[in-house]
Amino acid sequence: MRSDLNIRYGEERLPRYTSYPTAPHFSCAISQQAYRQWLASVRQQQTVSLYLHVPFCRSMCWYCGCNTTISRRNEPIAEYLAALRREIDMVASHVARPLRINHIHFGGGTPTIMMPSQFSELMNILRQKFTLLSDAEVAVEIDPRTLTREMILELGASGVTRASLGVQSFDPAVQQAINRIQSFKDTAAATEQLRAAGVRGINFDLIYGLPHQTVASCFDTVRKCLWLRPDRLSVFGYAHVPTLKKHQRKIEEAALPDGANRHLQANMIAHSLTAAGYRQVGLDHFAFPGDSLATAQATGNLHRNFQGYTTDASDVLIGFGASAIGRFDQGYVQNDAAIQSYCTQIGRGDLATEKGYALTADDRLRADIIERIMCDFRVDLQEVCTRHGTTPAATLQSAPRLHGLTADGVVNLDGAVLSVRDDARHLVRSVASAFDAYIGTSGPVYSRAI
Repeated sequence: MRSDLNIRYGEERLPRYTSYPTAPHFSCAISQQAYRQWLASVRQQQTVSLYLHVPFCRSMCWYCGCNTTISRRNEPIAEYLAALRREIDMVASHVARPLRINHIHFGGGTPTIMMPSQFSELMNILRQKFTLLSDAEVAVEIDPRTLTREMILELGASGVTRASLGVQSFDPAVQQAINRIQSFKDTAAATEQLRAAGVRGINFDLIYGLPHQTVASCFDTVRKCLWLRPDRLSVFGYAHVPTLKKHQRKIEEAALPDGANRHLQANMIAHSLTAAGYRQVGLDHFAFPGDSLATAQATGNLHRNFQGYTTDASDVLIGFGASAIGRFDQGYVQNDAAIQSYCTQIGRGDLATEKGYALTADDRLRADIIERIMCDFRVDLQEVCTRHGTTPAATLQSAPRLHGLTADGVVNLDGAVLSVRDDARHLVRSVASAFDAYIGTSGPVYSRAI
């Protein structure tokens, strides 16, 4: 791939396409009444995923792009969890029969900031209000720095099947620059104890493009991760958006690597992981060949949602907690992001719906195309368009950005089959954006394509 193309496309600020349309296009047009109707319309045969957002941390990592707040005390967390339990109860009351659950994901913030007894209580109410399938995956995001032995034992006892540990970088200079001091020893101890407690799946999250980060320091981080043999790794490029995340202003912009170095870091990490036996899954995930994520990609069953690449084929996602997003056949719904406002609305017996988006037929077509490009690096436009009652010719005509990508050799079009060239897969977000009808209408809210 020519270096000028990496610069031209890699510097674009584009969505990660964990949804389509993306969250900046949600509006207040979706009301509590609409959400109630969407809940009531969930069919008995549909499988459902649950996302529970716990927006609290003990300290702020300056690179963070999540909706979270810092709490040194436990009382605000307990009050929030009480509202979360109340919301679960309310949502369950709007469906005719207990929903069939095959995925639960606790995200943050730091979900393991709660007490072990509080986590147990949440899992119990989920089991009371819904039907957890026997093979349901229960995943929890973890900050190893604050994880206690008692919580590890509770995660195992509560049936957690997967833990995602934030690592980002083991380079002391990088850790200092992002306000996240985390030793390899603590990470190793958390990993070993989680496995001993029965948590079968271990994921690590890494980030490239951080201040003072180099190709060499990325290699050292990967080398240390390989000693612990996580089942999966997610490797993301740092999104520097200080206009949206004010704490990112504490990061020295002059210390951030440029686009060319970001690309070198990403390439080195990918090469090191694949050389160690991991299979690259989509743009930024890595898994062992026997892992269900790698199998899903090999069989064309890989999906993409707000947690990234996933085996989750659920028709419906219900989000609980402040800022949480749900997905239904009809569209998306998002809760109020302000914790106090969320708790107040739930406390008076209202759903905390703040905004959302009602999907059109054109949105569904484009969402299917974008998901297949992001997951498979190819899409059979004839097959997708036939399902949506249109033609490849009409769809291609509505994607003028594709002409430049084709001329530059980023993609090939063989009949109605569009594929991303192997040496251009790192530009897959640019290819997906060619089918995004809203691109360029939401301002500089996204990260660099590389």
